[in-house]
Amino acid sequence: MKVITLRDGKERSLERRHPWVFESSIASGKADAGETVRVQAKDGRFLAWASYSPASQIRLRAWSFVETDRIDSAFFARRIEQAVAVRARLPIESDAMRLIHGESDGLPGLVVDRYGDLLSVQFLSVGVERFKASITELLMQATGVKRIYERSDSNARELEGLPEKTGWLKGSGATELTIREHGWKLTLDVAEGHKTGFYLDQRDNRKAFADAVRQYGSRRVLNCYCYTGGFSVAALAGGAAEVTSVDSSAPALARAEAHVALNGFDAAKHTTLDADVNQTLRRALDEGQRFDAIVLDPPKFAPSVSHAERAARAYKDINRLALKLLEPGGVLFTFSCSGGISADLFHKIVAGAGIDAQVDGLVVDRLGAAPDHPMTLLFPEGEYLKGLVVLKR
Repeated sequence: MKVITLRDGKERSLERRHPWVFESSIASGKADAGETVRVQAKDGRFLAWASYSPASQIRLRAWSFVETDRIDSAFFARRIEQAVAVRARLPIESDAMRLIHGESDGLPGLVVDRYGDLLSVQFLSVGVERFKASITELLMQATGVKRIYERSDSNARELEGLPEKTGWLKGSGATELTIREHGWKLTLDVAEGHKTGFYLDQRDNRKAFADAVRQYGSRRVLNCYCYTGGFSVAALAGGAAEVTSVDSSAPALARAEAHVALNGFDAAKHTTLDADVNQTLRRALDEGQRFDAIVLDPPKFAPSVSHAERAARAYKDINRLALKLLEPGGVLFTFSCSGGISADLFHKIVAGAGIDAQVDGLVVDRLGAAPDHPMTLLFPEGEYLKGLVVLKR
């Protein structure tokens, strides 16, 4: 077993059981990509078993902090079984869910989503890439599924020095699926949809939006960055009379329209706009339009802390426009999925938008990812999705 020694004082994060070690913290030692190494402090004390990534700034990703552990097939079987067992205990109102959420489930770089009888997986680090064949077999044993589709086409692969990979790992057949969620139906294509095929992390927030539309009697709803219209379906389920879905992807908008029909809603109540969201918000303001409820669910503006300042300006601008467009008593569901934007910073950005818009609002709820996308006590970076529900005064 190869040994990696950390610089003096750099062992503290591993002693707190944080799973990442950056390149600048390493004093000596090298290994092959994805190879399991023994990580020790400057004085030789054992700290962790970890996978080594020579291409990434995150040079080590810890598998285990127990010296007697062995990182083998039995180890991965235990971790996978534990993750699946946790999901079985969660109140998930859907036949689609995240089964494994990377570091939060003790499997850094592995993402596994279940869509009915199919698993869609991402191998995002060289550590899990090295064990791909074994992990694939163990996933089938733990879940009973026969079909596994790989969606390892994230930018995270490039940072690990890995090429993008997609396609069937096990089984074959149609990649288009219909899932059930909170009483309505939604479709996706695991080969082409965002992430592993769909945004499962917003599942409970879509239900919360349907409830808010019903509670506040929201008639006119604007869904920005709507993707395939999950929040639009939720708005109609909540009783909205007019829903406008805005996105710059024509295929996504076509699927949003199909979702309205699939769930039996009146197509006349739903309008799609293939347009830039920022320009749409400005035009709506110039035209004197007003809405009772607005969703802002933009893509990742800040993938890292270094992008936070530029992203903050973009978040602030769209929130300022949305707050102006809301009727008094209207509700704003606003989100950031950027890891570089903390929950505290996001609140400050939205507050700044309110100041610039010269409006005030009550923060009536704080939102995050669905519970099958957990953040652990020891890995706060797992909290990537954060949202505020603001009731305009």
